[in-house]
Amino acid sequence: MAGTEISEPENTEGSACPSVQELEQLLQTGRVSCNHVDEVWPNLFIGDVATANNRFELWKMGITHVLNAAHGGMYCQGGADFYGSRVHYFGVPASDLPSFDISVYFSSAAEFIHGALSTPGAKVLVHCVVGMSRSATLVLAYLMIQHRLSLVQAIDTVKERRWIFPNPGFLRQLRELDGQLRHPKDQ
Repeated sequence: MAGTEISEPENTEGSACPSVQELEQLLQTGRVSCNHVDEVWPNLFIGDVATANNRFELWKMGITHVLNAAHGGMYCQGGADFYGSRVHYFGVPASDLPSFDISVYFSSAAEFIHGALSTPGAKVLVHCVVGMSRSATLVLAYLMIQHRLSLVQAIDTVKERRWIFPNPGFLRQLRELDGQLRHPKDQ
């Protein structure tokens, strides 16, 4: 993806966020294959547990930061004990269930990714088990919070590079975030 430029998204300030069903239809279009890991934004990768567990591959890729969106799961232990001092680790103990409130991690995950990418030479891997739902949800939230993309713009940006499919509960929470970011309440 080196040299690939991300164009400035169109302004969708006034348009309403699509329904969960419409978002699912949008997610079903475009790219259908899924690699173990894909660069979805400059120096930001979404991957699966196989990639996250392969320290040699992470070293070859130059990964400096890992956000594990399935921390504590059977296959996703992670942590400083596993990665050592060369990789900064952030674990989110999310379950891939529509009833799980992943929104409580939107800000901290976005801050971790943003802080990492603000470091020259840093590369971030965001992963869960398959790299489709939890990790994708946190990357979408990052793009919305830090880069002011609408949910649709964030989905379009990521799905150009990787097939993703957040569960319906996560899509509902991303819709709520989209509304909060585009129509902040008066304080």
